[in-house]
Amino acid sequence: MKHNLKRVVLALCMTVGVLSLSACGSKAEEAQAVDPQIASYVTQFAEGIFQEITSLSEEQAKLLETDLLDSGEDGLASAVNAWTGSMDDTGAFVEILSTEVSLDDEGQYVTTTTAQFAERKAEFKLFCEIDRQTGYPMPTSASMSPEYTFGENMAKAAMNTLLGMGTVFIVLIFISLLIGCFKFINVFEQKMKGPKAEAPAPAPTPAAAPVQAAEPEVDLTDDLELVAVITAANAAASETPAEGLVVRSIRRASGAKWKRA
Repeated sequence: MKHNLKRVVLALCMTVGVLSLSACGSKAEEAQAVDPQIASYVTQFAEGIFQEITSLSEEQAKLLETDLLDSGEDGLASAVNAWTGSMDDTGAFVEILSTEVSLDDEGQYVTTTTAQFAERKAEFKLFCEIDRQTGYPMPTSASMSPEYTFGENMAKAAMNTLLGMGTVFIVLIFISLLIGCFKFINVFEQKMKGPKAEAPAPAPTPAAAPVQAAEPEVDLTDDLELVAVITAANAAASETPAEGLVVRSIRRASGAKWKRA
């Protein structure tokens, strides 16, 4: 199928190649006006491509598109892709109604072919450039636009509006539900953690009794009067003569013992 399309292209190019050679680089192209001979040549080329691709089935078109892309012929591949994307809406090809040729701002030839299909009309645009060495047109891109009725256009517009607004409302409703579930999520987390047993408060540590600073010992043996009094008291208590008693040291007794007495 790929070779058939190439043969058609080559035959069309050879049929009127001389016409393109005589017009390459002409003043008419610079002025964005299409020479009638070039227009006739490009028209035959575009119509031949159009009839060839519209005779393909969907499976054949997909295989051919893959082969063309692999071989680097993107222009012809885009033409086949345009037919694949619109064949469900147009139906089978019936006839070509008209073809117009013009030059765009980039100097490319633009052929606009209006054709009748089984279900509706369609407009096929083929963009191509003239190879200055061979004089053959080289397709760069293509598109096909089926003509829909006013009712069909309104139905599509309503469907697009419904889908767009419906998507927005669905997202808003989802966000609202998500925000509303935050409080339930918090309650659920508290239940999953379970009630925490309150730890008993630590018993207060009893305050340590203030440690009474030890009073420094004072050597009272030098107090002769105190020594004499203590010696006399001990002698009277033990019924021993005072001469036999010797006071080595004197210590102050704790006051607590006297209080308990």
